[in-house]
Amino acid sequence: MTYDLYFMELVVQKREILGRKVGASRKAGLIPAEIYGRGLENIHISVPAKEFKKVFKEAGETTIVNLVLDSQKYPVLIQDIKYHPVKDGIEQVDFYRVRMDEKLKVKIPLEFVGISLGVKDKEGVLVKSMQELEVEALPANIPHGIKVDISKLNDIGQSIYVKDLDIPVDVKVMVSGENVVATLAQKVSVEQEAAMQAAGGGVETVKVETEEKKAERAAEAAAAAPAAGAEPKKEEKKVEKK
Repeated sequence: MTYDLYFMELVVQKREILGRKVGASRKAGLIPAEIYGRGLENIHISVPAKEFKKVFKEAGETTIVNLVLDSQKYPVLIQDIKYHPVKDGIEQVDFYRVRMDEKLKVKIPLEFVGISLGVKDKEGVLVKSMQELEVEALPANIPHGIKVDISKLNDIGQSIYVKDLDIPVDVKVMVSGENVVATLAQKVSVEQEAAMQAAGGGVETVKVETEEKKAERAAEAAAAAPAAGAEPKKEEKKVEKK
């Protein structure tokens, strides 16, 4: 089976210049790059900066790209991009060569779509507990992104879990289905927000903790109330071990 028709292609050239001398190549619009993979020898290449940016914008780090080198095609994932600390230009790119018959574990970005009536009409606040989801799949089956439909959140306290997401059957999720992806929380006051920020927490922490604290207080009150007809529990003495 061939997969070439499904992937974007990026024509690259072999690179003989290494070390500090690659600066001249960057000025010429070429990005120094490496192709590597498990059990494979690294290949030094140069990538046209303009074409790479176009491909990366569409493919991201989760879609297979075919690198074309001397008429040979290498299916790869864009693994790592190093930027210049000041100029913000791309300094180097690493491509991970994949085997099409070998499953990979990758983190897929979550795309939050739709409109929550709880946010629109009830002044709820959307708390995103996850921004990406780790999955395992064959390279040809790796999704570019996973959509999270927040229109399902209509009431304060409702949540969307991993098990609620629409995951392709040939993709295995690597986390529990009970993990919370997003929650519609009650809007906190300005005073609560300021207090949490002063304590080093963020606004989202306040929203989540507000509901958790209510549950904790209810549990503590129930545990403190003695059962009907039961004798008061005697306080145990603590003995330190010497």
